[in-house]
Amino acid sequence: MAHVAFIGLGVMGYPMAGYLKAKGHHTVTVYNRTPAKAHKWVAEHGGTSAATPREAAQGQDFVFCCVGNDDDLRAVTLGPDGAFAGLKPGAIFIDHTTASADVARELYAIARKQNVGFLDAPVSGGQAGAENGVLTVMCGGDGDVYAKAEPIIAAFARACRLMGESGSGQLTKMVNQICIAGLVEGLAEGLHFAQKAGLDAAAVIDVISKGAAQSWQMENRYKTMIAGQFDFGFAVDWMRKDLGICLSEARRNGAHLPTTALIDQFYSEVQAMGGGRWDTSSLIARLSKHS
Repeated sequence: MAHVAFIGLGVMGYPMAGYLKAKGHHTVTVYNRTPAKAHKWVAEHGGTSAATPREAAQGQDFVFCCVGNDDDLRAVTLGPDGAFAGLKPGAIFIDHTTASADVARELYAIARKQNVGFLDAPVSGGQAGAENGVLTVMCGGDGDVYAKAEPIIAAFARACRLMGESGSGQLTKMVNQICIAGLVEGLAEGLHFAQKAGLDAAAVIDVISKGAAQSWQMENRYKTMIAGQFDFGFAVDWMRKDLGICLSEARRNGAHLPTTALIDQFYSEVQAMGGGRWDTSSLIARLSKHS
């Protein structure tokens, strides 16, 4: 059992913090920008809530964080009320935010000067993965820090791996998002084509999902895509944020991502349709609009 804090109780952080308490049996303190959410979590799971990230981090062995973007991450870590101001020497900060590799390296350097461990540890598996405690976690940082943190992360993860030095977790998450974007667009076009060809789209998927076209997206999203229901996961607004990070990093490292750039523009069309909060499978709605 460890003393831990969790900062950021959104659709991911709320259940992740719950698993640290219920499955990990850790002592958990939570902080959320909207205090009512933190109070609700405490009423449901026990533990305590803190008024600031600094207060949440004080005395903790591990501090977890899952917020929206680079700016949110800096807001809860830096400054007089930030979590880093409350960390004790030897504590470990584990960031599950999907953010840039740059901010991960920046915070890692600050943490080292404070004799504090830092892991960039973005996750994959979406809201369902968080709620079921089966997330995949990709980490960047020092091996000795990871070795201490991995057993704690295991409370809500089915897979966890150190990918390399600081920033490597975020870079791996970028690969994840690049792959997902292409898979969803391919599935959307395939379903759209099947419908236009007069085929039973569900029957088509039943057959081809037994072969080389099979994917998690196909298994979990084809029914709702056919039905035009898009409230089952990761929002378009967040995907555009993530793809923006991917494209920015690609400009820096020289990678060529023509398909990713195109799909990012397709998602901008979905946003223009009012679908910013639809899940990422809503790419099919754009095709239906143009047909």
